[in-house]
Amino acid sequence: MKLKSIAFAAAAVSLVAAAPAHAGWKLVEGGQSHEVAKSDLTITPSVDWNRNTSRPIKRSEIWTLEGTTLNEVYFVGGLDEGKTLFKEFDKKGNPLPKMASGMLLTDIPEFYESSTRTALGTSLFEIESVEPTTFAGQPGVKFTFHYGIQNDALIRKGMAMGTMVDGKLFLASYIAPSVYYFDRDLAKAEALMKSARMGG
Repeated sequence: MKLKSIAFAAAAVSLVAAAPAHAGWKLVEGGQSHEVAKSDLTITPSVDWNRNTSRPIKRSEIWTLEGTTLNEVYFVGGLDEGKTLFKEFDKKGNPLPKMASGMLLTDIPEFYESSTRTALGTSLFEIESVEPTTFAGQPGVKFTFHYGIQNDALIRKGMAMGTMVDGKLFLASYIAPSVYYFDRDLAKAEALMKSARMGG
């Protein structure tokens, strides 16, 4: 099954389709601070982005420059103990991993990987690099990865940053096709993540 994005995996929308009919997009103007994911996390983009009005989970948002098939940034603002990174789509048969408040920074990439594997039903997911960083003014972790989806030849690459604050997970991930688009928009996505701040 081809899915529009990891974040919308539960909706089972075709990867090449437009956004769901019930969803809309709102312009996020560059140069201004924006609260994201109904949290204390704020982002100040340097260029205009588009924000999806549908939230895969309560504490999340999806941003894109030109459409999620070309570039997607997924924000999670303060994921609580016992919550999942993406929306559950088969809670009984194939439940998503639950966030643990005692999770270490080094556990974040593994949590992201296992959540993605489950959400997309893929065995092809590889973490390429993991390194310390600063995210939202806090000690954090930065990691890169790539993955594939069954019956889809297109490989997608990603880069993510995350941190733990008071037992809650704050994370931003950037995903794009490995051919051309990932490298083209990586600097813009990284600048977006580096603009993250807590409490405005």
